[in-house]
Amino acid sequence: MKLLYLTDTHIRGTSPKNRLDDYYESLKEKLKEISNIIREEKVDYVLHGGDLFDRPDVSVSIVSDFAKIFQDFGVPIYIISGNHDIFGHNPDTLDRTMLGLLCNLGIMNLVNYKKIILEKDIKVQLTGSPYIYSMDEASNKENYIINEVDETCKYAIHMTHGFLIDKPFLKEVPHTIIDDIRNTKADITLAGHYHFGFKTVELDNKYFINPGALMRISNSKIEIKRKPKVNIITLGNDIKIEDRFLKCAKAGEVVLDRSEMERHKFKGIKMAEFKESIDASANYKSLDIFDLLLKISKSEKISEDIKKEALKRVEEAQINGVEYK
Repeated sequence: MKLLYLTDTHIRGTSPKNRLDDYYESLKEKLKEISNIIREEKVDYVLHGGDLFDRPDVSVSIVSDFAKIFQDFGVPIYIISGNHDIFGHNPDTLDRTMLGLLCNLGIMNLVNYKKIILEKDIKVQLTGSPYIYSMDEASNKENYIINEVDETCKYAIHMTHGFLIDKPFLKEVPHTIIDDIRNTKADITLAGHYHFGFKTVELDNKYFINPGALMRISNSKIEIKRKPKVNIITLGNDIKIEDRFLKCAKAGEVVLDRSEMERHKFKGIKMAEFKESIDASANYKSLDIFDLLLKISKSEKISEDIKKEALKRVEEAQINGVEYK
């Protein structure tokens, strides 16, 4: 069995201010190259780690353009929802989103909280934990851990969209360390959300993978050096994982605008470096209302019930704004 894994495509109709090229066309070019790789490598299934879209309510014309490319993949696509795919950081809003539409049309197959059996010579268990607002709090570590594997399956794969990382990060940013979930029974854990990605980690004969975001949005120095890639996973008597760098991806210096960062050097190099880390770590381009609510609730020790009610009301307001704008 052969799988192709990609994550964080962030489909949108406009170019981020940090991009010098046409983001829309660059993304289509990347996906078309992936379509060619699928055929050349005889890939059986495509897995997507979430944040298919940059917002849950992108226009129908944009969805139509990219749906045609995904259909051209010619193989089943399995996906979990990321924080940008849903309203209010709530996976229950999927039916009102464009990702939900693609899943209802059968162009994508949603894995959220499901157990799916993939078959091609062998059987593979596929599960997924979508993004939720408290994904990386210690009490939610089970999002990353698989405790049971179907006895008819040779391997188990678990997809996640949370801040899973190979080493400690900024203490102010909730995150989960690979070493903390090493007791999972999944043979392969696929991560997204953290746009830098990390080198594939093998721990206790288990693999932890994040190739990084397919599209670069941050203008940080690390992003400028990073080249977008996908992973090809071959499953048979053993597990083989290959990094496949995209040939069409231009050098970071060509597509990312560094000028704004350079103009602000006078404010202090340390401050700029800190901003880079936050911006690139999880696509925190700005502090949205949900992040603000969570920060306030923690600092003021607001009860969990009040916090959930506040998030629910903002979610409803956001959806209503989309419907009646």
